[in-house]
Amino acid sequence: MKSTWKPHEKHGGLSDKDKRELPESVFAFPDKRKEPMTDAGHVRNAIARFDQVQGVTDKERDLAFQNILAAAAHYDVDVAETNWRQLGRLPHTPNPAH
Repeated sequence: MKSTWKPHEKHGGLSDKDKRELPESVFAFPDKRKEPMTDAGHVRNAIARFDQVQGVTDKERDLAFQNILAAAAHYDVDVAETNWRQLGRLPHTPNPAH
């Protein structure tokens, strides 16, 4: 699956208004507009909260993981995981990669 993520000029803290104005291409889960990734901190947050995202399919998780990898490469964030299943799919799923 190919990433849909694209860099965006908005960085730092995002208000609700900022999030509404972001293009879908900056979200890990673009169709649901969940987990914006506009800088390295947001990429780390998307990784950390991946297993807390609810109401998404495995196909959406596949895309989100590809988007996370693309954003991580752009912002020089190291990702230890090689598959989204290592991040978990339910809240508080143990992560064997850490």
